[in-house]
Amino acid sequence: MSEAEESDQRRLARNLNELLQELRVAQAGVQILFGFLLSIAFTDKYSSVGSYVRVTHLVTVLFAAVAVAFLTAPAAWHRVLFRQGRREDVVRSGNTFTLVGLACLALAMTGTVLLLAEVVLGSWPAAVVGAVAFVLFAGLWFVVPFASSHRAQHRERP
Repeated sequence: MSEAEESDQRRLARNLNELLQELRVAQAGVQILFGFLLSIAFTDKYSSVGSYVRVTHLVTVLFAAVAVAFLTAPAAWHRVLFRQGRREDVVRSGNTFTLVGLACLALAMTGTVLLLAEVVLGSWPAAVVGAVAFVLFAGLWFVVPFASSHRAQHRERP
């Protein structure tokens, strides 16, 4: 193996390690959220809520479940493919899975905030609080980093 190939392998190993470390943080949060959302349906008060709250709750649970699926997929891919020398496939796919999982987690968090605001504040104030939560998650997790990346790419061009 040449020195360039070895450095590529080291880079891939580092990228995979960083990805799996990041996923540990996100997985713990989404799994706790998922458990919390599941428990809501089994409370006495839930039987008296309207269809808007029930549908919002179901959609939020589904986004949390999809987030769990996407955020755990890279670990499963690694386990299945690591002995086949396909680390690059795991890193590339894992990056995509993580971004989709984080988007679903952001939507699940937004839905959770919306549900709470609906119970506490009701109607239009809940919609405002939900919109603020969405803007916060979308902005901090996606818009700002992608804008920063875009600015950095323009600075690198001659």
